[in-house]
Amino acid sequence: MIDLYCLTSPNVQKVFLMLEECELPYRQVKVDVWKGEQFSPEFLKVNPIGKVPAIVDHDGPGGKACTVFESGAILMYLAEKTGKFLPKDPRARFDALQWMMFQMCNVGPMFGQYVHYKMFAPPGNDYSVSRYTTQMRRCYEVLEKRLGEAPYMGGEDYGIADIATFPWTRNREAWGVKDADNPNIARWFKAIAERPAAKRMIDIVSKITSERDKATDENKDRMFGRGRFAQVA
Repeated sequence: MIDLYCLTSPNVQKVFLMLEECELPYRQVKVDVWKGEQFSPEFLKVNPIGKVPAIVDHDGPGGKACTVFESGAILMYLAEKTGKFLPKDPRARFDALQWMMFQMCNVGPMFGQYVHYKMFAPPGNDYSVSRYTTQMRRCYEVLEKRLGEAPYMGGEDYGIADIATFPWTRNREAWGVKDADNPNIARWFKAIAERPAAKRMIDIVSKITSERDKATDENKDRMFGRGRFAQVA
């Protein structure tokens, strides 16, 4: 059994999707980041960074419990555990891994900052909004080009690069990235969205509740590292 420490962010969604694709038994352990539960001593023993997702595989290597945090590392761990969604051939394997790292190092950080400055930052951040809107759209340009060269991000087969990226692209139309202008992304997204595991993931995530709308200013400041929690020279 795998414990998945979770809420609803795209990084959590990718782990839900991988677990559903691999048909592994797991249970949800909700960590409501809007209540500050990620900073509890109990959770920090699981993930010292204080972020979801994280997993504890109670049937890890050698039959011993294994804890893994960072969503990309979790996908790689589950791929190795099951032998699924990551090619064995070295060239194909590194094609898949480099595109998953594109999600980890570009799509996730740029999209995350875009959302932060659009939704959570106070007024007066025009430069930041412009910068991260530009970076977000640039990532989509790269994705559109890549998916015109191959059916999936890692190449011919669906794999962890796609699983990592799919949740981050669910809001693209709301962000002004239109399918009509990005036919390769639209084709790729539709193919994944029609997979039974993706449908299950979306249904699971839709039922998870949080205290986001009731979050205190203190918890928001601590979560975002601002106010008295900011570390500035």
